[in-house]
Amino acid sequence: MRKNLFVTFLLILIINIYAFAGVRIKDISNFRGARDNQLFGIGLVTGLDGSGDSGDVPSEMINNMLANFNINLTSYVETENTALVMVFADIPSFYKEGMRLDVTVAAIGDSDSIENGVLMQTPLYGADNKVYAVAQGNVLTGGANIRSSSNLQDRYKVVGYIPEGAIIEKEIPAQIVNENTVTINLKQPDITTSARVANAINSTFSLKIAKALDPSSIRIEVPKYFEEDIISFLALIEEIEITPDVKAKIVINEKTGTIVLGGDVEIADFTVSYGNFSVSVENGKISGKPATVSNLITALKTAGATPQDIIAIIQSAQAYIYADLVVM
Repeated sequence: MRKNLFVTFLLILIINIYAFAGVRIKDISNFRGARDNQLFGIGLVTGLDGSGDSGDVPSEMINNMLANFNINLTSYVETENTALVMVFADIPSFYKEGMRLDVTVAAIGDSDSIENGVLMQTPLYGADNKVYAVAQGNVLTGGANIRSSSNLQDRYKVVGYIPEGAIIEKEIPAQIVNENTVTINLKQPDITTSARVANAINSTFSLKIAKALDPSSIRIEVPKYFEEDIISFLALIEEIEITPDVKAKIVINEKTGTIVLGGDVEIADFTVSYGNFSVSVENGKISGKPATVSNLITALKTAGATPQDIIAIIQSAQAYIYADLVVM
């Protein structure tokens, strides 16, 4: 009883201390050993109204794939009411036997559509070539086609979905505690964020139990008080909030003329001449305002620059911008 009260008090304390600190550790990281696994299989979608495979698409690769699965479907793929498909699913960590997974179905042959078809029972394999789930069910390809003057693109009918179409037959083992320690992996590796996570954990428990190993990993020792209640300990860790450090970055999409940047990305003094535009940044100011990329873009737009002009100028001034430039 005292232990439960202690855990509850500690959780409340953590929430109060970090309520406005930033984001939860849970939202920026995963525990090592807790990961999704990809499953796949080869199956048949039947019940098609003449939109299935013609049987006239020979492929050595497909034949080899079928042979690896000990499948001989020659007599089946000759009917246009049936289509040979690949079946995909992701199985999250800690999922148990009997739980269900969403399934993606994609045609392999020359079928026109697998809409309204039914996937026959298909075993789904892991990377170790063992069966972990079995899929079956009605294939969905989306809503009805929309016909209008807007000339919208037709739906893609050779890829479909079966919500909760697979049943897990075998659990994939997951171990997150190793020698009385757990390790957190950041989704976006960063040295500063890694150090902040370790410091926040140590500060919260008033114990030096966390250590940043590298920009992506933080190792945490499980206190003796939680050795028999790991889940409560992990829950407390997940609720701790920090402010992740975000590296300045500018993302440019030349096709759409889109520029995305985070925060006030600063720039050094420079002068650039481009077409009818001459841009100068002097003493950390642009038109009397702080020298940031955001203010530079505003000044250029005021001067009549097009998105393409702005992108060209930013690319030319890359050496003077304190941020990574990513061009798509």
